[in-house]
Amino acid sequence: AGMAGAFLMEIRRGTQSALLVIRYAAAELSSAPVEVSVCADSLEVRSGGSCDAAALPAGVSLAPSSCRGLQRLRGDGLHLRVRLRRAPPAADVVFTLRESLKPNKNYIVYCQSCGDIVVKDRKFLRVLPLPSENWSDLVEEWCCHPDPFARRTLHPQHGDCFVGDTFFLLNSGNESHVPESPKSKENTRVICKRCKTMLGETVSSGTIKYYVTEVIIQPAEGSFSPTPRSQFVQSMVAQCLLELSSAKSTFRFTIKGDNGKTYILIWLLNSDTLLVESLGSSSSHSDFTLFGDILTPSSGPVGTWNAVKVLYQPCIQCRNKELADAWENDMGVHPLKFPSETCLELLLILGLSTTSLPPSLRCMNSFQVRNSFC
Repeated sequence: AGMAGAFLMEIRRGTQSALLVIRYAAAELSSAPVEVSVCADSLEVRSGGSCDAAALPAGVSLAPSSCRGLQRLRGDGLHLRVRLRRAPPAADVVFTLRESLKPNKNYIVYCQSCGDIVVKDRKFLRVLPLPSENWSDLVEEWCCHPDPFARRTLHPQHGDCFVGDTFFLLNSGNESHVPESPKSKENTRVICKRCKTMLGETVSSGTIKYYVTEVIIQPAEGSFSPTPRSQFVQSMVAQCLLELSSAKSTFRFTIKGDNGKTYILIWLLNSDTLLVESLGSSSSHSDFTLFGDILTPSSGPVGTWNAVKVLYQPCIQCRNKELADAWENDMGVHPLKFPSETCLELLLILGLSTTSLPPSLRCMNSFQVRNSFC
């Protein structure tokens, strides 16, 4: 049986330490003494003659003698810190689009929202990485003579796939959903024929930009398998953050819409977090229903999830304008562009994740805290 108040354990693989929060309601804590027992592979809580126990997932082993800092925080429950006997297995290597796509293979592009086929059976002869979107701003620092790349753009041929940070470029070919002669910014939007979701935009007469949050590319011999929208969005954004932080040692990002507006400021804290939560009768569990299958373990009353911990600030309705302007002019901040509708989806996901955390863990230095599942 799950523990009446449930628990949340945030494990850091790098430091082999964990924060344990036993989420009992205030009334339950005041009605009777609470005794917490921490064992290497389980937790036990006794209160008022009842006893609730939960086994920890395989690979998670605690050092009971290292428990310290036990305290009760109003609205949270009981907090304590504990060391691990050994670090849990490392998370799987982050999936990247440019590594998964192989030359001389046939692929199908699906609309992520409804599963409609966007590009049929396209064979990629070349899969090439693109430079960062702001690469041209740095050319003056690299060259001692006039910019040799000025007014030049990269146009993929029919067998090419050019992969960027948040998008990939394909030759439009004969795709019927592509505007033939865009006359305005609105006319450049590439829309799914079935569900009318924005998939990308035309960047020239023969080139389409598809956003990685809107489409799924799979080998032609495979089949489309739907993924809950919120799960897919946060997973793809987390992968972008991890890849860029690893490749470029940058940890601050601006989330921009295709309309040029900045929606969110994100600061990546760590990527070695493992979350463990009991799925008993905790009132907090209902807060996670937005994320669909990502928070439903295959079996057992305790779930584990690899997570990326970020700080974030919303920038809609002129909020945090001064900070956003400062980040805009900081070369250490990397911009990430998505459809404006997806930026709003991501902001909602961030907000709901923050409210699911214990109140004491929701803010840090005026930023809001979020665990993004990858």
